Amino acid sequence: MRIFKIPLNAGAMSKKQGIEKGPDKIAGFLKDFHLTENNYLPVFDVKEIKVDNSNLSEAHKMIEQAVEKIDFPTVLIGGDHSMTYPAFKAFAKNNPKAGIIVFDAHPDVQEKHNPPTHEDYLRVLIEEGIVDKNNVILVGTRNMSIQEKKFIDDNKLKVHSMRKISFDILREVADTIMSVARLWSKVYISVDIDVLDPGFAPGTGYCEPGGLTTRQLIYIIHRLKMLRNIGMVDVVEVNPDKDVNDITSKTAAKLVVELS
Repeated sequence: MRIFKIPLNAGAMSKKQGIEKGPDKIAGFLKDFHLTENNYLPVFDVKEIKVDNSNLSEAHKMIEQAVEKIDFPTVLIGGDHSMTYPAFKAFAKNNPKAGIIVFDAHPDVQEKHNPPTHEDYLRVLIEEGIVDKNNVILVGTRNMSIQEKKFIDDNKLKVHSMRKISFDILREVADTIMSVARLWSKVYISVDIDVLDPGFAPGTGYCEPGGLTTRQLIYIIHRLKMLRNIGMVDVVEVNPDKDVNDITSKTAAKLVVELS
């Protein structure tokens, strides 16, 4: 599996300090996992996409240009969540009518910034027509603003909130996601580590109580891996400076291994 580290922090606004260390930290733990849970031997080719953290627009341009050249299944390790904007933009150029599944405590559809930040990258992808709003699935949301709620309702986005997940059977949640995603030309999966409850992933900028357990997330990922049209994945928002005993970085590495 080809892996690209993207040490972006310029789009994280006030929470950026330390997030650029996430990719190296996560990649360093990959060697600790010998086999996947399906008993496959993961083999990784790890490279890095250089970014300019003093200029978010330039950093996004660098990411887009690099990702546009990728034509094979790949995992991107961030870095802040704004990197999904240029990464998916490049991915969509090569895969028209692609869709995105986002695991996140927040919907990231705040009022637009220019360039897009980790708070609004998904809104910009939708409003710029880079992704069809019908090809967006949000999973694990549990904290949003009034403006975000209105945007979601107005655009009828598909949302599996934590409240909904807590009432539903996890297998049925996975089935529902897969029944939609299998119809897309290609699938992009974005995992913001804060989709997990802070008890499982404290090393991130915005800890939100009431999230998924690590096992629940791995279960859904194992199910999604059955899809034949997954093209790209990113794992973002790990901040080693805020971590406890490296558990968040190790968990992110575990997710990368199981996604490979």
